[in-house]
Amino acid sequence: MERIYSIDFIKFFAIFAVVLIHVFPLNGFTGYFIIDNAARFAVPFFFSASGYFFAQKMKSEEAPFHYFKSYVIKLIKLYFVWLLFYTCYDVLLVLLNGVAVKEKLIKYFEHFTLLNLFYYGKGTSGYQLWFLTALIWSTIILFLFLRFKQMKLLFWFSLGLNLLGLLGQAYTMFIKFPINSTRDAMFFGLFYTTLGVMFALNNRFSGLKKLNGRTFLGLALIGIAVQAMEGYILDKVLSGSHGEYFFSTILLTAFLFLFALHYKSLGKGLYLTKVGANALGIYIIHVFFLDVFNKFIKVLNLEGLSENFFWNLFYTLFIFTVSYFFYDFLQNIKRSIKQ
Repeated sequence: MERIYSIDFIKFFAIFAVVLIHVFPLNGFTGYFIIDNAARFAVPFFFSASGYFFAQKMKSEEAPFHYFKSYVIKLIKLYFVWLLFYTCYDVLLVLLNGVAVKEKLIKYFEHFTLLNLFYYGKGTSGYQLWFLTALIWSTIILFLFLRFKQMKLLFWFSLGLNLLGLLGQAYTMFIKFPINSTRDAMFFGLFYTTLGVMFALNNRFSGLKKLNGRTFLGLALIGIAVQAMEGYILDKVLSGSHGEYFFSTILLTAFLFLFALHYKSLGKGLYLTKVGANALGIYIIHVFFLDVFNKFIKVLNLEGLSENFFWNLFYTLFIFTVSYFFYDFLQNIKRSIKQ
């Protein structure tokens, strides 16, 4: 399968955006809020990249079901390993605190419902693990629709669900959505993974690919600005709420992905691209380091630093760097064990 360096290159900026979102205080000044909204392209891009490469592998594999099975099992193993990691970390914190241990543990494990563990990926301090459960369920659905050659139907169906899911995000002023969270497989992950598959399979996009790549980059940059404005207007001007994805996110993700497909060699040989290839590892582990160092900062009574822009930028770089090198260290251990 052809290596597309540009996707890993963009994933570097996407995973940096994720860490930035989690570091910068949402309730700070307006600039922080705009940064948070502008950076919301990251996870949709991850989903689309996953869908794209899944479809490419399904096309090239002689036994697509075996690839599908091994890929999903790999994701499931990854999810449960890190679910166990964050569970142990949370329990250890309760034990070290030593206050009302039994009551806190009982309350903690009350969140371990089947729906939380197997669908929403919630229950532990590893709140970012929802991405893995959403990707697992989205991939299973994708395989079924690919198998029966009904991707066009899935595209329009998942688009409808995504637009409906906006009512559970920033568009809450229109209706009280009956579902607690639309940051999941059905309303979020499924559409963007399907979008990636459509780019891999659908020849109708070939005409768009012939456009100048700089045009797509320009449209993507405009999309980032529009997304930031959309989020700001909905939350701060109207009576909506803070959103994790928006209507403009659809166009932004599409333009960014078309840009990547136009310049497939972009980032080849760059260290940033190497880091971007490990975006999933950084995504999984950075929340742990962020929580550990936040607790350390609290012990030192330095919480006021969170109001300083330059501190937050440095802190983002620090958490990002530590997470990458720690994940790379784990991968080296894994490779040495296999050998």
